[in-house]
Amino acid sequence: MRNDVDLKAIDNLPDMAGVSAKIVAKLLGVHEVTVWTMTKRGALPAPVKIGGNTRWNVGALRKLLTGAA
Repeated sequence: MRNDVDLKAIDNLPDMAGVSAKIVAKLLGVHEVTVWTMTKRGALPAPVKIGGNTRWNVGALRKLLTGAA
C-alpha cells in the first residue's frame, strides 16, 4: 500500500468515486481524527460503507470545497 497520496489524481476521479479518511484529511490539511470529528459535527458529508471500507463521496467533497454545497 502506498503511503503517499497524489492529490492531483483526485481531480481525475468521477463525482461518484469514494475516497478514504486519509485522502479527505490530506485534502483538508487536517489529521484523520479531525475528519471523523468534522463528520460527526456535520461539517463534512456522511461517508458510506463499501465492502467494509468507509468512503466519502468525491462529488460531495468537491461541492463542499468549492462552496457549492
